[in-house]
Amino acid sequence: MLTMTQLKDRSLLGLKDLGRDEIESILNRAAYWEAQHEKLVQVLASKFVANMFFENSTRTRFSFEMAEKRLGAQVLNFTAAASSVEKGESIYDTVRTLESMGIDAGVIRLKPAGVLEELSSKISVPLINAGDGNNEHPTQALLDLYTMKKRFGSLQGLTVSIIGDIKHSRVARSDLWALRKFGAEVKFCAPNNMTAPELEPFARYVTMEEALRSDVVMMLRVQLERHATGMLKSAEEYRAQYGLTEERASKLSKHTLIMHPAPVNRNVEIDDAVVESEQSAIFPQMSNGVPIRMAVMERAMK
Repeated sequence: MLTMTQLKDRSLLGLKDLGRDEIESILNRAAYWEAQHEKLVQVLASKFVANMFFENSTRTRFSFEMAEKRLGAQVLNFTAAASSVEKGESIYDTVRTLESMGIDAGVIRLKPAGVLEELSSKISVPLINAGDGNNEHPTQALLDLYTMKKRFGSLQGLTVSIIGDIKHSRVARSDLWALRKFGAEVKFCAPNNMTAPELEPFARYVTMEEALRSDVVMMLRVQLERHATGMLKSAEEYRAQYGLTEERASKLSKHTLIMHPAPVNRNVEIDDAVVESEQSAIFPQMSNGVPIRMAVMERAMK
């Protein structure tokens, strides 16, 4: 049985309260795993992990599953639509059920913010945050930092612009908390109705023109379903005002790195040709997600 201190040290609920040294150790361990030529190692051969996705995801779930299986872990997958949660069972009861069956760690993605923090105080296995509401998405931020560090060598002094729906973005928050610990400057650019005022003390809101004058330009996914709420007038208008069009991309500094947490709405927040451009790190980001999550899962269960 793990103590509460050990659980806290092995869990990964967010980056806001995680120290720089701990983040750096995860990044360094990810570099170790990326350098390994063998696709399958058995460091977690006797461990069982459950990927519990109470919110739809494809890319993040497969990335975790790939990482877990490469480490030799036994993996249990389920989504809420295929589970008893749809019949009214609580998230807590579902997690406790899997804990009772003997899992060694749980990866959880859910819509309501704050629930994961509460769960962690009642569950006796390490929990990994795979995205909770508009709170945090720590492994995405870790792979973002890893991608930037591979490109620039250091995060100190980098200027990083995050452009799009800041209000609802857990990626923006995790990236903000982590980058600030390494001495990077984060700038936000968003439509007025997509800003997060509570984050203003930590990152300036700038114009699109200024946002593009950065070492890293991070475009956020536009949730097109916000058409229905009136928050987003049209995809075309958003692209015209806040999209990384080919024309805007052509004016970027040659050293600027283009990033996006994906999935990408091509020709909305970023033009199709820009996704595939030489300055784009969008697909390398996805590749980097596997060694990062290998480091996180090894930390949780070894």
